[in-house]
Amino acid sequence: MKVLLNIDCVKEAERIQRFIKEQVYTRFKHRGVVVGLSGGIDSALICALGVEALGKDKVLGLILPEKESNPISLEYAVKHAASLGIKADVLDITGQLEALGAYQERNAVIRKLFPEYNDDCKFHITLPQNLLEKDRLNYHIITVQSPQGTTRSRRLSPGEWQQIAAAQNTKQRIRMVNLYRLAERHNYVVAGTTNKSEVMQGFCVKYGDGGVDIEPIAHLYKVQVYQLARHLGVIEEIINRPPSPDTYSLPVTDEQFYFCMPYELADLLMYAYEHDIPQREVSEATQLKAEQIQRAFRDFKAKENATWHLRQMPPTVDAGFRIM
Repeated sequence: MKVLLNIDCVKEAERIQRFIKEQVYTRFKHRGVVVGLSGGIDSALICALGVEALGKDKVLGLILPEKESNPISLEYAVKHAASLGIKADVLDITGQLEALGAYQERNAVIRKLFPEYNDDCKFHITLPQNLLEKDRLNYHIITVQSPQGTTRSRRLSPGEWQQIAAAQNTKQRIRMVNLYRLAERHNYVVAGTTNKSEVMQGFCVKYGDGGVDIEPIAHLYKVQVYQLARHLGVIEEIINRPPSPDTYSLPVTDEQFYFCMPYELADLLMYAYEHDIPQREVSEATQLKAEQIQRAFRDFKAKENATWHLRQMPPTVDAGFRIM
């Protein structure tokens, strides 16, 4: 079953490049693409595909760090842009987030849980990582690290998680605003970086990283993104970097924050879930027991149901106008 996720990188790259060129020049009638370069694999691939499709002079990178971003993200984004020969501007959005009160509102919630929390502390949020081992509900866990390296964790109530998420999601939405400002200034298209694994499970922010003009890799599972990135020469530092949302001051991976399993396994299970692969074949390919597969599928379904609105236009009176 694993071979079903293998792609012909030459043909796939050519297909996506045709799509980008057609969308930019024919459909939008614009001049190029703007990409939010995060220092991660997805945006790195989009830039590489854009250069192949349009030329390096028609691809603009915009790197949007803030005070809680991992410094390595900026370093890798700059290095990758240089390797492609594209222009990449850097705009620190810390001031914009402070003006909106994003840090302050979030920190007020954290201090109710950890009174000692201050600007020298770090934190992240995760889900329980025993998804395959026992039946459970998803709930969020906040971990705070003191300047001395001591960590404390506790479970968040739904209301506490919602307040923190609302503030955190401002980061993606501010990035979207800046991407569109740059794109409209140059008559460019904003190219999204969301892959199929993220689309299926709703791992994006509405009007944030989900607010774009085109999504060139939304049909590729994460493991396929890596295949294509290697083919197109994305720098090794990015390829070898664990995928991360990079929105928390304390580092956290996509696996810890959302998927609760490595992408290699999640993608196989999502493919089986989507294509109704017989359970026996799934067990042989993943070495998982039937009950583990069923737990994963229930989690997929729950996330799919909770994030349906991210995959279509807002509901309208004319239901026929709704698109997926």
